[in-house]
This record gives sequence, structure tokens and C-alpha cells, in this order.
Amino acid sequence: MIAYIILVVGFVFLIKGADFFVDGAASIAQKLKVPGLIIGMTVVAMGTSAPECAVSITASVRGSNGMAISNVIGSNVFNLLVVCGMCALFSPLVIKKNTLRREFPFSILAAAILLVLGAVGMSVNRVEGVILLIVFAFFLAWMVLSARKVMGREHEAVPAEMKELSNTRCLLYVIGGIAGIVAGGQMVVNSAETIALRFGMSETLVGLTICSIGTSLPELVTSIAAARKNQVDLALGNVIGSNIFNILLVGGLATAISPIAVTRSNLADLGFLIAVSAYILLLVWKRQELRWGGGISMLSIYAAYMVYICVRDTGILPF
Repeated sequence: MIAYIILVVGFVFLIKGADFFVDGAASIAQKLKVPGLIIGMTVVAMGTSAPECAVSITASVRGSNGMAISNVIGSNVFNLLVVCGMCALFSPLVIKKNTLRREFPFSILAAAILLVLGAVGMSVNRVEGVILLIVFAFFLAWMVLSARKVMGREHEAVPAEMKELSNTRCLLYVIGGIAGIVAGGQMVVNSAETIALRFGMSETLVGLTICSIGTSLPELVTSIAAARKNQVDLALGNVIGSNIFNILLVGGLATAISPIAVTRSNLADLGFLIAVSAYILLLVWKRQELRWGGGISMLSIYAAYMVYICVRDTGILPF
């Protein structure tokens, strides 16, 4: 009973924390004249990826390798299909050409790098973990340079419904939002994992479902809140940035701390992640927009994927 109560309280922390975080981040973007996409791919993405980081690193230290890597993969699949899909139902996601040509392909490249490292020797060791961290450092430097290029330029006006905050309130909103998101994410994951394990689910399945969904709830509520406030760049940037952070930073730190064994199922899940990423890229390439029809197809694909991994966990399917 206590686990269910903590689960509900965790959802409250997540939702309110995300709401405050979006207001604070959007206001910072306005004051610094930095597009919402850059803020979403750095500050917001890093904050909402904190739960994944905590869960995967903790699992790696404890030797729960299956949960450590499946949490990263499952979170990215959830971000792409559910977070983007749900946001498209609230408001069309207009995607800039530069995002389609640079950041989105980079997120696919990050997944491909992890797939190759895992396939060679069926493990990701400490050296390879450091490689992921080096690639992450390159990505972060790339984002900083991109932000510097747009400094001083006139950027898109913030919608009227987005209230302008003072510097002090911006700081309080961002810090308070991060605290609420991280605390809520941990409460939801811990309680949900306790409930799931009572039903005899495997470590990998828990990582792909309960943990990944729980740790991705910040991305979900943050991006939906951003979409409802017409901050579509912030919503999309948050998803893409979080996926890159999850693989390179979270995966890099977890494997640098403790080598992680990779199974055939993990490789299949990584292949699926790359495939759905390519599908979404092709879906939005021509019109540079994701509408409700595409969102529904993405949610349907995720539902089918959930059925697949649950059936696979029974041992009926080889991978």
C-alpha cells in the first residue's frame, strides 16, 4: 500500500516540477536570446536525464547490468515514440531543417556507436565507456558553439502565455523544477520497481518497462507542458537532447564505473531504437512537422513493442 502512495506522490512532484522547469528554462532562453531548442537540448535535457543517470549508475555499481543498459535503451525508445507522439497530439511539432540534418542524425549515430561497441565482444568495458564520454564532451562543445552563434540574434518571440520571470524567480523555478523532477522520478521508479518485482518480472524487462518509463516521465511531462505552452522547440529539443545524454553520458558513466555485459536482446532493442529513429526522421523530413497522425502511429508502434518484449521475457522468442 505504501508503494502505491509513494507512486502517486512521485507523479505530483514530476508534473509540478516539470511545469516550473519549463517556465524557468523558457524565460532563460528569452533573456539570453538563445533559441528554445538549444536550452532544451542542454539545460532541460540534462535535468530530465538525471533519473536515468541515477538509476543506471546505481544498477551498474550493484552489478545489475541488465537493468543498467535496458533502462537507457528503454528510456530512449519511450522518449521517441511516446513523448514525441503524445506532444504531437497536443500541438504539431514543427521541426527545423538544421535539427533534422544535425541533432537528430547525431542521436541515431550515438545509438549506432553503442550498438557496435556492444556487438564487439558482447560487452561494453571501461575504455569504451570513456569513449562514449568523449563523444558526449564533443556534443556538449558543439551545443555551446551553436548557442554562441545565435547570441545577439533576434530569436522567436515567446508566446504571450509564457510569463516573463525575474532573474531570481528564473533561478528558483529551474532549481525547484529539477529538484521536483529528480525526487519525483526516483519515487516513481523505486515504488514501481518494487511493485513490478513482486510479479516476477526479469531484470531486463523491469529496466525496459517500469524503470525506463518511470525515469522518462520527466521528459514526458516536461515536453507536454512545453507543447501546451507552444514551446515546440523546447519539447523536441528536450527529447533529442535527453536521448543523446542517456546513451553518451548515462551509458558512458555506467560502463566506465563497471563493465556491462550485452545480450542479444539488448542488441535487438538497440536495433529497434535505431529503426524507429530513422522512421521518425523520414516521417517528418519532407514537411518538417509531426502531426497527430504521425503521433498515433508512433504510439501504436510503442504498444506493439511492449507486447513483444513481454512475450520475449517468457522465453518464447530468442531475442
